[in-house]
Amino acid sequence: MTGKLNIVGVGPGNNDHMTFRAKEVISESDIIIGYETYVNLVSDLIEGKTVHRYAMTQEVERAHQCIDLAKSGKVVSLVSSGDPGIYGMAGLIYETLAESGWDPKDGLQVEVVPGVSALNSCASIVGSPLMSDFAVVSMSDLLVPWEVIENRVESAAKGDFVIVIYNPASKKRVHQLQDTRKILLKYRKPSTPVAIIVSAYRESESIVITDLENLPNHSDKLGMTSTVIVGNSSTYSYKDLMINPRGYKSKYNLEEQTNPDLKVQ
Repeated sequence: MTGKLNIVGVGPGNNDHMTFRAKEVISESDIIIGYETYVNLVSDLIEGKTVHRYAMTQEVERAHQCIDLAKSGKVVSLVSSGDPGIYGMAGLIYETLAESGWDPKDGLQVEVVPGVSALNSCASIVGSPLMSDFAVVSMSDLLVPWEVIENRVESAAKGDFVIVIYNPASKKRVHQLQDTRKILLKYRKPSTPVAIIVSAYRESESIVITDLENLPNHSDKLGMTSTVIVGNSSTYSYKDLMINPRGYKSKYNLEEQTNPDLKVQ
């Protein structure tokens, strides 16, 4: 008997920001699997279930165990922070299944349950930085060569995209964001607003609003739980918020106007 594999995004880490469907499939699951930190985010939802916790660098082992257990008839939920389809485990699961010749019509049932990604949750905290076209880039060069990432940053900078940066730094990885800043300064003013959001919607949350010129002064805030949002040529700061105009101001008068037909009762 074939079970089911759920690839579940649990959002930023606060249950208030999990989708109803995410909670539902976790409740229906026999087994929960995931990176230890992500499993701990849903600890109150998995009491009494079989739980397998993994270290960060054991993604392939996680994928194989999930698939094997689901094929044995179990209902399995592989949990991930944010959205599992954005730098998450969904890709590896589907790659592994495809290599095995899996047929989604006749074989193992798989459901990807989307979650609130870091780009959404972080943007909501610092205002409205993603109102126009934006690009998302990860600074992790563990799986992607740095030269490729560098080229993508250059293209996004040249195209005047707002840029969301995942995994900006780690203990062993410090030059990537420094190099990215140098590329951005070729196309953007030093005063371009930058937001650094650490552990959005978690107890350890912290926020810094700065600019490209002063970004190096906040290196202590950069790590694997940090997300950096770099504005484009239109972005501006207002009372510790980032605002990226959508274009309404050029078309409408945004100042409050009095309607002579309205009377105060």
